[in-house]
Amino acid sequence: MTTASGLDIRQLHADADRDGITKLVVGAIVHTDGQVLILRRSVEDTFMAGIEELPSGGVEPGESLYTALERELGEEIGWAGPLILDPGFVARFDYISGSGRRARQYTFGAPHQGQPIVLSIEHTAYRWLHSTDLADSDVTVETARVIREWIDS
Repeated sequence: MTTASGLDIRQLHADADRDGITKLVVGAIVHTDGQVLILRRSVEDTFMAGIEELPSGGVEPGESLYTALERELGEEIGWAGPLILDPGFVARFDYISGSGRRARQYTFGAPHQGQPIVLSIEHTAYRWLHSTDLADSDVTVETARVIREWIDS
Protein backbone atom coordinates (compact mmCIF):
# COMPACT_ATOMS: atom_id res chain seq x y z
CA MET A 1 0.00 0.00 0.00
CA THR A 2 1.40 3.37 -1.00
CA THR A 3 -0.18 6.27 0.88
CA ALA A 4 -1.10 9.64 -0.59
CA SER A 5 2.17 10.91 0.87
CA GLY A 6 4.11 8.50 -1.36
CA LEU A 7 5.21 6.13 1.41
CA ASP A 8 5.21 2.40 0.64
CA ILE A 9 3.75 0.95 3.83
CA ARG A 10 4.20 -2.67 2.65
CA GLN A 11 7.94 -2.09 2.24
CA LEU A 12 8.21 -0.79 5.82
CA HIS A 13 6.47 -3.98 7.05
CA ALA A 14 8.80 -6.12 4.92
CA ASP A 15 11.88 -4.30 6.23
CA ALA A 16 10.83 -4.99 9.82
CA ASP A 17 10.16 -8.67 9.07
CA ARG A 18 13.57 -9.01 7.38
CA ASP A 19 15.26 -7.45 10.42
CA GLY A 20 13.63 -9.84 12.90
CA ILE A 21 11.37 -7.23 14.49
CA THR A 22 8.50 -8.89 16.37
CA LYS A 23 6.54 -5.81 17.48
CA LEU A 24 5.63 -2.80 15.34
CA VAL A 25 4.71 0.57 16.79
CA VAL A 26 3.52 3.71 15.01
CA GLY A 27 3.89 7.28 16.14
CA ALA A 28 3.06 10.72 14.83
CA ILE A 29 4.67 14.10 14.89
CA VAL A 30 1.42 16.05 14.98
CA HIS A 31 2.46 19.59 14.19
CA THR A 32 1.22 23.12 13.66
CA ASP A 33 3.09 26.40 13.19
CA GLY A 34 6.48 24.82 13.92
CA GLN A 35 5.27 23.20 17.13
CA VAL A 36 4.94 19.49 17.91
CA LEU A 37 2.28 17.85 20.07
CA ILE A 38 3.83 16.15 23.12
CA LEU A 39 1.85 13.96 25.54
CA ARG A 40 2.68 13.22 29.18
CA ARG A 41 2.32 9.52 30.07
CA SER A 42 0.49 8.63 33.24
CA VAL A 43 2.80 8.03 36.20
CA GLU A 44 0.81 4.86 36.85
CA ASP A 45 1.81 3.34 33.52
CA THR A 46 4.06 0.29 33.83
CA PHE A 47 6.22 1.24 30.79
CA MET A 48 8.02 4.60 30.64
CA ALA A 49 5.79 6.10 33.35
CA GLY A 50 5.52 9.88 33.42
CA ILE A 51 7.67 10.73 30.40
CA GLU A 52 6.72 13.02 27.55
CA GLU A 53 6.22 11.32 24.21
CA LEU A 54 4.67 11.57 20.79
CA PRO A 55 1.25 10.00 20.24
CA SER A 56 2.08 6.36 19.49
CA GLY A 57 1.04 2.77 20.00
CA GLY A 58 1.28 -0.81 18.87
CA VAL A 59 0.24 -2.21 15.52
CA GLU A 60 -2.29 -5.01 15.90
CA PRO A 61 -2.00 -8.29 13.93
CA GLY A 62 -3.23 -7.84 10.36
CA GLU A 63 -3.29 -4.04 10.66
CA SER A 64 -1.35 -1.80 8.29
CA LEU A 65 0.87 0.93 9.70
CA TYR A 66 -1.47 3.59 8.29
CA THR A 67 -4.59 2.00 9.80
CA ALA A 68 -2.82 1.56 13.13
CA LEU A 69 -1.78 5.21 13.11
CA GLU A 70 -5.35 6.33 12.43
CA ARG A 71 -6.60 4.14 15.28
CA GLU A 72 -3.89 5.21 17.74
CA LEU A 73 -4.44 8.92 17.04
CA GLY A 74 -8.16 8.40 17.58
CA GLU A 75 -7.56 6.58 20.86
CA GLU A 76 -4.82 8.82 22.26
CA ILE A 77 -5.82 12.32 21.16
CA GLY A 78 -9.38 11.96 19.84
CA TRP A 79 -8.31 12.50 16.20
CA ALA A 80 -11.26 12.30 13.83
CA GLY A 81 -11.44 12.78 10.12
CA PRO A 82 -8.90 12.17 7.39
CA LEU A 83 -5.27 11.52 8.24
CA ILE A 84 -2.87 13.37 5.97
CA LEU A 85 0.80 12.47 6.25
CA ASP A 86 3.75 14.71 5.45
CA PRO A 87 5.00 13.68 2.00
CA GLY A 88 7.88 11.23 2.12
CA PHE A 89 8.65 11.58 5.85
CA VAL A 90 9.02 8.49 8.01
CA ALA A 91 11.59 7.98 10.75
CA ARG A 92 12.29 4.83 12.69
CA PHE A 93 14.05 3.52 15.74
CA ASP A 94 14.37 0.09 17.30
CA TYR A 95 14.15 -0.79 21.00
CA ILE A 96 13.29 -3.60 23.39
CA SER A 97 9.64 -3.39 24.46
CA GLY A 98 8.41 -3.69 28.04
CA SER A 99 7.62 -7.35 27.27
CA GLY A 100 11.17 -7.95 26.01
CA ARG A 101 10.33 -8.07 22.30
CA ARG A 102 12.37 -6.47 19.51
CA ALA A 103 10.27 -3.47 18.55
CA ARG A 104 10.45 -0.89 15.78
CA GLN A 105 8.63 2.42 15.87
CA TYR A 106 7.83 4.10 12.59
CA THR A 107 7.00 7.78 13.10
CA PHE A 108 5.15 9.84 10.53
CA GLY A 109 4.53 13.58 10.31
CA ALA A 110 0.89 14.71 10.32
CA PRO A 111 -0.27 18.33 10.22
CA HIS A 112 -2.77 19.19 12.94
CA GLN A 113 -6.08 20.09 11.35
CA GLY A 114 -7.57 22.11 14.17
CA GLN A 115 -9.50 19.38 15.94
CA PRO A 116 -9.54 19.49 19.75
CA ILE A 117 -7.06 17.29 21.63
CA VAL A 118 -8.92 14.76 23.79
CA LEU A 119 -6.56 12.63 25.86
CA SER A 120 -7.01 8.97 26.71
CA ILE A 121 -6.45 7.71 30.25
CA GLU A 122 -2.89 6.77 29.21
CA HIS A 123 -1.91 10.44 29.28
CA THR A 124 -2.38 13.18 31.84
CA ALA A 125 -1.42 16.29 29.87
CA TYR A 126 -0.30 17.62 26.52
CA ARG A 127 1.52 20.64 25.23
CA TRP A 128 2.72 22.13 21.99
CA LEU A 129 6.51 22.13 21.99
CA HIS A 130 8.44 24.45 19.70
CA SER A 131 11.43 22.76 18.12
CA THR A 132 13.78 25.22 19.80
CA ASP A 133 12.47 24.07 23.22
CA LEU A 134 13.22 20.38 22.70
CA ALA A 135 15.91 20.47 25.41
CA ASP A 136 13.18 21.49 27.91
CA SER A 137 11.40 18.17 27.42
CA ASP A 138 12.02 14.75 28.89
CA VAL A 139 11.30 12.85 25.67
CA THR A 140 13.61 9.92 25.06
CA VAL A 141 16.79 10.35 23.06
CA GLU A 142 15.17 8.40 20.20
CA THR A 143 12.09 10.62 20.16
CA ALA A 144 14.22 13.79 20.23
CA ARG A 145 16.21 12.43 17.26
CA VAL A 146 13.01 11.70 15.32
CA ILE A 147 11.70 15.21 15.97
CA ARG A 148 15.00 16.68 14.78
CA GLU A 149 14.81 14.52 11.63
CA TRP A 150 11.33 15.91 10.98
CA ILE A 151 12.57 19.49 11.52
CA ASP A 152 15.40 18.89 9.04
CA SER A 153 13.19 17.23 6.42
